[in-house]
Amino acid sequence: MTMRSLLLGTAVIGAGALGAAPFVVPTTAPGATECRTALFTLRTGMPGAGTGYADAKVSATCTGSTLVVTSNGIPSYRFIKMTPHSLTTQDWTWTVTLRPKTASRTTSIRRRLGTIGFTVTGIPVYGPMEGPMPSDEAYGDPKYNGWLDACGGHTGPGSEYHDHVINPAGRCGFAANTIVGYAIDGFPIYGPRGCLNAGCTTTAVMTSGYRRTGNPTRDAWSAYTYRASRSTTALDRCNGRTQPDGSYGYHVTSAFPYVIGCFRGTPRTQAGPAGGPMPPMGPGGPPPPR
Repeated sequence: MTMRSLLLGTAVIGAGALGAAPFVVPTTAPGATECRTALFTLRTGMPGAGTGYADAKVSATCTGSTLVVTSNGIPSYRFIKMTPHSLTTQDWTWTVTLRPKTASRTTSIRRRLGTIGFTVTGIPVYGPMEGPMPSDEAYGDPKYNGWLDACGGHTGPGSEYHDHVINPAGRCGFAANTIVGYAIDGFPIYGPRGCLNAGCTTTAVMTSGYRRTGNPTRDAWSAYTYRASRSTTALDRCNGRTQPDGSYGYHVTSAFPYVIGCFRGTPRTQAGPAGGPMPPMGPGGPPPPR
């Protein structure tokens, strides 16, 4: 266990299927209003995106009940070109509340082609589907279609690197943290393993409730069906759960929707590039799925 893990109140639990880094779970439940700027730190010794690319940068500040995160959007690991698009620095700013509340109704992300969250390594998170191009894979599942690198990301038409899947491995720039990101509704995104009791003496890998019932090459949302379960490790339709301390949080999963299935809280409208839709990959294409 590193000194940094001790300072963050975490415990290392072994290795997981989503990456080579150890799972880390909280030994104490963090309060919903804590300002956790220390989470936004890249793992030391990372190789960078490659020759000619800027170094990865991410920082965070808190003002009152608001967390503000800025990033240049460059991964701290080797960039592998998975799409026709290049990689350039971005000017990301995400602003979320430190006091998120569950809403009376969930908010769908089915038609949202843009930022739904961000990682503690400064990478934007998009939903589990692509845009209208290429037309033979319109709105398909990018993981299923083989468009993602080993860390779950690729570049879009704006030359912006983004994740559709979060691989919380050390080789993807993650330090030993419990929280791997935040949704724009303010709720944290935890790694795949979670606590089953308040003392966190029992942990387990959380599982998605979605099952593949069709072909996700196109229209990913129509190819997966959510099935509720009473299992203590099953996540809700939004790919989250009420934590043992009573707070809410999403979990990274190896199965669809991978990060977030819907917003359990109220998503905050972002400013600048983080507030815009994902640019289309080419002219034309079908309208987004309903």
